[in-house]
Amino acid sequence: MTMETTTDSSATPAPAALDASVPIYDLQGVSKVYGSGDGAVAALSEIDLVIEPRDFVAIVGASGSGKTTLLQLLGALDRPSAGKVSCDGRDIQSMSEADLSRLRRDVIGFVFQQFNLIPTLSARQNVEVPAAPTGMPSDERRGRAVDLLAAVGLSARQDHLPSQLSGGEQQRVAIARSLMNRPRLLLADEPTGNLDSTTGTEILALLQQVAAENEQTLVLITHEHAVTQAAPRVVTLRDGRVLSDTTASAG
Repeated sequence: MTMETTTDSSATPAPAALDASVPIYDLQGVSKVYGSGDGAVAALSEIDLVIEPRDFVAIVGASGSGKTTLLQLLGALDRPSAGKVSCDGRDIQSMSEADLSRLRRDVIGFVFQQFNLIPTLSARQNVEVPAAPTGMPSDERRGRAVDLLAAVGLSARQDHLPSQLSGGEQQRVAIARSLMNRPRLLLADEPTGNLDSTTGTEILALLQQVAAENEQTLVLITHEHAVTQAAPRVVTLRDGRVLSDTTASAG
């Protein structure tokens, strides 16, 4: 696939200005335990992690390392058993379910391995879905979805159903959808896991491109070596703990 480009600055407008002094994520002594008593399982143990605005971080680890649990916490989909998780300056432990829902809607753009597109909706309609609860007028939603699909190279495919799109095209739709509400960060869960290596490389490049253009934080959960090579910072988990946190040298 060839990535289309657009000179229309409205295609992917930048999110609201960030306070650069506030981390996008600040995890302090975070643990997550499932079950109780003799059956308790510690999925995460005393995680400390700070991610700044506009960072690009890959979080890696083998199966059972705690990646999925950490993803749930970063996505404000679950709460820690101990410690503190702050997202965009807000402590998720003290937030109501309604506030957590708004945080996910307004601050976080999700990209999933399985694409999670609605099979009965067109590409354009799938991109519009996150904006439906915001009260954005339908004409504005439609126009923004069209612009976002152009930005990810799918202008000609906006009326196609997911079943009529390749895996790479479906993931491009998912990326466009993640940008719909102008989030401050993109949280991608194995975004290249269901793609061949060539398409996966294209999708990774696209994610980097849109995050840089929109000054967004990009956090990828992955087990793929190619992704870790592309990321300037790599956090490695093992047995629910941070094994290493490395930053590539400049130049």
